[in-house]
Amino acid sequence: MSVAATLVQTLRKRLSKPSGYELFDIQLKQRIALSPSLLRCVFSGKDVALMRTLAPDQRVKLFFPAADGSAPDLPKTGDWQAARRAMSANQTPPMRTYTLRNLRPEANELDIDFVLHGETGPASRWAAHSVPGDGLQIVAPNAAYRSDPGGYEWLPPEGVRQVLLIGDETALPAIAGILEQLTEHPDAPHVQAFIEVPEESDCLALLCGLNAKVHWLPRASLGKQHGEGMTLAARELARLPPVRGNLDSTSPIEELDLNTQRPWERASAKRGDFYAWVAGESAAVMAIRRFLINEQGLQRQQLTLMGYWKLGRSLE
Repeated sequence: MSVAATLVQTLRKRLSKPSGYELFDIQLKQRIALSPSLLRCVFSGKDVALMRTLAPDQRVKLFFPAADGSAPDLPKTGDWQAARRAMSANQTPPMRTYTLRNLRPEANELDIDFVLHGETGPASRWAAHSVPGDGLQIVAPNAAYRSDPGGYEWLPPEGVRQVLLIGDETALPAIAGILEQLTEHPDAPHVQAFIEVPEESDCLALLCGLNAKVHWLPRASLGKQHGEGMTLAARELARLPPVRGNLDSTSPIEELDLNTQRPWERASAKRGDFYAWVAGESAAVMAIRRFLINEQGLQRQQLTLMGYWKLGRSLE
């Protein structure tokens, strides 16, 4: 691209309305080991001051080094998505979705928590070997965009009195943020949180209010496979509203093909006593969805259900 064309493209971007999400550069500042399986990466950079977050489960996209080892360097002006599609497979930076755990724009810092699971993918591989100064790129909410850009699902109804949180280690950053947010609520609801993690040593001390109870479900200690602790929590451990009468008249929910679809539903009730937020491995979320709606008779408007990942598959 010529210098003149680049200048025109930059000018058009400046004159156009800001978009909800933008591409930013970040650098690793610090690695903090939270547990054997969990690593917090503190990122810095002047671009961080241009970001914002709207909820404790705010999603962002991270770009990691390509197969040829090159650091992500997508264009911040113009169409970065088109530029990425035009790259060869060996040069395309892998993209993965993460929760924005903490954002401190005044300090130009943000936190992303990683699950460490060996050399099984570009994100875990990067997290295991990264050193301060390593650069990544992130797509995050743009502070200059004053409307709601979305990218989050935590939206409890007005007047909620009971909150159920169920998730695995991939949902732990969001659940921890939700619990922290609820400690500041002037009339906090009663909260049950069930968190499945790999080992007992991954059970963290979380900040939560007096009305919240956190239950840890370490797979190794319980002899469980991925997702089984989550389904145990829903079926046997959680206190749920009474089964709604006349279940025979309720149409069963449709099944999903988990090879091509992920369960992803956002509660829509504006008011209500009960609200559930469930996130983690897709098959487990689907089993919980089936139980809560088909067997327990809960209204879909009360439930936020998200398949963050699928066992045996890589998802962007």
